[in-house]
Amino acid sequence: MDLTKPPGIFDRDVEWAELARFAADGRPGATLGVVSGRRRQGKTLLLYELARATGGFYFGATEATQVDSLRRLGEALGRHTGAPGPVHLADWGSAVDALLALGRDRPVTVVVDEFPYLARASRDLPSVIQHALTPGRAERTTSRTRLLLCGSALSFMGGLLAGSAPLRGRAGLELPVAPLDYRSAAAFWGFDDPLLAARVFAIVGGTPAYRREYVQDDTPDGRDDFDDWVVRAVLNPARPLFREARYLLAEDPDLRDTALYHSVLSAVAEGNGTRGGIAGFIGRKSTDLHHPLTVLEDAGLLVRELDPLRSGRSRYRIAEPLITFYQAVMRPAWTALEQRRGADVWRRSQPRYASAVLGPAFEEIVRQWALRFADQETLGGPVAEVSAAVLTDPASRSSHELDLVALGESPLGDGPRPLLAIGEVKWGRLLGRPDLDRLQRARELLVARSGLDARGARLLLASAEGFTAELRQLAVHRPDVVLVDPDRLYSGA
Repeated sequence: MDLTKPPGIFDRDVEWAELARFAADGRPGATLGVVSGRRRQGKTLLLYELARATGGFYFGATEATQVDSLRRLGEALGRHTGAPGPVHLADWGSAVDALLALGRDRPVTVVVDEFPYLARASRDLPSVIQHALTPGRAERTTSRTRLLLCGSALSFMGGLLAGSAPLRGRAGLELPVAPLDYRSAAAFWGFDDPLLAARVFAIVGGTPAYRREYVQDDTPDGRDDFDDWVVRAVLNPARPLFREARYLLAEDPDLRDTALYHSVLSAVAEGNGTRGGIAGFIGRKSTDLHHPLTVLEDAGLLVRELDPLRSGRSRYRIAEPLITFYQAVMRPAWTALEQRRGADVWRRSQPRYASAVLGPAFEEIVRQWALRFADQETLGGPVAEVSAAVLTDPASRSSHELDLVALGESPLGDGPRPLLAIGEVKWGRLLGRPDLDRLQRARELLVARSGLDARGARLLLASAEGFTAELRQLAVHRPDVVLVDPDRLYSGA
């Protein structure tokens, strides 16, 4: 059995290796795995190819009644086993046992894709699977079925194995399939220009389908073609990408009050990342936002990040770049866009795109570089956590917004946690000596704080425009100064 990753799957080496290990497990007893991730990340391709490579069984669920779903599953089982006709499945108990029976003679991969569709029509289905996988039950012990449940409704899939859920403790694999990181996305789109790659990533992120199905492999032919590409591929009502941000909210069953959720996301896209800022923007009380914020977090659309310098404070950011772009650029001009005035909208939206989309996206790219790609020598140790933060200066009664705060691993004892780096990140401005001086002042304040060891903190400056000659010369003789340009972000450490 050849479990080499098929050439048609880009990247996903880690995910394929985990799935292959799970599928090839030869031990007796049926096992369960759960695969989750937002739509269009390539989950179906991964699982379909895994089933094909292992001679397994793949079933893609649809929105249907329980009777209809059981009939479809029985027909698929009949074709797979070579039976003279459909397999009759009276209920989900007999259906799950039929899937376990596929693995009586050897390890067999069984994929049930879009599992939330089935569970929505049959609420007791997770409990049925729990019972089928009861330790010591003959149907389980005599089977080597490797059952994989997959779904895109993150709020549902996240709760499948949590707390007191029926399948808690039953799964031997819990695999999230995340969007491609910014470097992998650049390679997937075929970009060798980091500035072009960053501009495109700020709009479509790392979702593979947004290059293939959604724009039919239409990619910008260099920086000079970028604006035209946005108009013809993103702001064009005839392209699927045009309405995708709206569909992302409509697809999750827990997102019922879409007007409220759009307002919350719009607030965050406008730079209102705190709960109070969001409440003020949409005209609600802060206490009224607990539910919508939690739902958007569970759906994987919002990320809540704690401020490491202010205990109990946090900020929200939108996890999907396309939603940020939609809220900042498309939603305010939706009528004009539907009238095919995309070129005019894009021309007058340049300031909003730069401030609300490109700038924040570039900051997040730099934070991901520090967390995932920078050498330990660059930042003075292994980075455990990176975020933005606000530093208060008691002497001047002012505050400093730090675009990057990189923390090391927590010490085993009661010692202070190492602060490895603080940073200033700008997309459209040359950075110079005044920016370094500001970071040095921030480091002095942090050295005086308890709970953190900031004495060796690096001063990181990142810019898409570059750095003044004076700053470059200073950095040559200052090992504590780290300059990060686009080339370093995309190919250096």
